[in-house]
Order: sequence, then structure tokens, then C-alpha cells
Amino acid sequence: KLVDIEKKDLNWEELKRIIFTGVHFLDNVVEVNEFPVQKIREMVSNTRRIGLGIMGFADALFKLGVRYDSEEGIAWAKKMMKFVTETAREATCELAKIRGTFPLWNVSVFAGTDYKPRNMALTTIAPTGTISILADASSGIEPVFSLGYQKNTVEGKTLYNVNPVLVDELKKKGIYSEELIQKIVANGGVLTGMEEIPTELRNVFVTALEIDPEWHIRIQAAFQEFTDNAVSKTINLPETAT
Repeated sequence: KLVDIEKKDLNWEELKRIIFTGVHFLDNVVEVNEFPVQKIREMVSNTRRIGLGIMGFADALFKLGVRYDSEEGIAWAKKMMKFVTETAREATCELAKIRGTFPLWNVSVFAGTDYKPRNMALTTIAPTGTISILADASSGIEPVFSLGYQKNTVEGKTLYNVNPVLVDELKKKGIYSEELIQKIVANGGVLTGMEEIPTELRNVFVTALEIDPEWHIRIQAAFQEFTDNAVSKTINLPETAT
């Protein structure tokens, strides 16, 4: 929803608003969480770490018309995460003016500096497996594993689940049909070798197993450069890997 498809850019102002809300919400979560041991509560309260992250990166690249395993994909990864972290820092400092800095600020690496945040660390990249399914978005910073798959229901019906961004693009090109969807699913959920799909779509809509391991790692590194905590990333290898 944050991608302006016409401008091929993000709605940065809306993203900023969401980040400010997210930081505020996660700081509240630190307060209301229940912890099994008092020492854990004390440490969490003293540092007030939060884990603001993203999901839907692969879908965003689809909408931007950018291939995941490309220099442009790397550039977008850095640009997005740099904005998220820098804006989160702005948000946590605003929050600190009202609620105070985290209690261990005076013995932290930030002591004596002008950076006075409410939360010691801000960003992380979680897998967002179930959450992304609920949000109908690609998970975390992963490429999509498949563009389409088949579900057989208990009533004996066959349902086809296809990436919604691809569906929109096929409709824009005027080539969408149930038969084409079935072909994509039968092709393993990839567009490779499907001549009926325009080349520009085949070039952009790549899946996890079509991406060389080196590019998986480069995307991870691009996000890690601007992330405070851990980055969840799967590196897919071909079945021929030793």
C-alpha cells in the first residue's frame, strides 16, 4: 500500500507516520509485557529495546518494477531501511522528550552525546511468516517462494492462489485468464519459459529458488547495514548444492 505504482516510488510521508506510530506502540509494549523473571523485566525496562521491522519487500519491488537480484534491488533495500532506522531514531527522541531516555542512557555508548532516545535499539528484521499471510504480503525481506500454488479443499474443489501484484500486472496487460493462472501453477509457480508472459514481467517476477545465493546474502547485508538488531533471512540453495 505504500508503493506509488505510477511514480515508481514510496509514499515516504505515510511511511514516516507509520514508523512514528510503530515506535510509540512498541515502547508501550515494553511496559505492558509480562516477564517470567524480575531480572528480565529490569533489563528490558532499563534498555527499552524495540524491534521495528518491515515486511512486503519483495512485493514492493514487484510494484516498483525492480528485480530482487539486481543492483537496483540492493539500492532500494538500503534506501528503505536507512529511512526506517533514521526515522525511528527521530521518533524515539521525540518520545524521550515526554517519557525520558532509557534509564541506562548515562552509561551507554550514547552518554554525553546529543542523541537522547527513549529506546536503546530500534530496528530488526523478523521473519513475519504468519503475520505476512494475514496481511497478504511477502514475508520479511524474503523473495516470494512461489508466484502461484494450488490448494485442494476438503469439498474436493481446487483453488489457485497467485501473487496479487502479478495478477494486477497480468490484468493491466490484458492477458489475465484462469487458464493462464493454471499454467503458472503447473509451471511450478515460476514464469521461466512462459513465452505468453511479457519479457519485462518475467524479468521482474523472480522467485527464491531462481535467485543465486550470493544475491540473497547481498540483500541481507544491505538491510543489516541499517538495522540495529538481528536480520532474519533464508539463503536458498539449489538441490544440486553439495
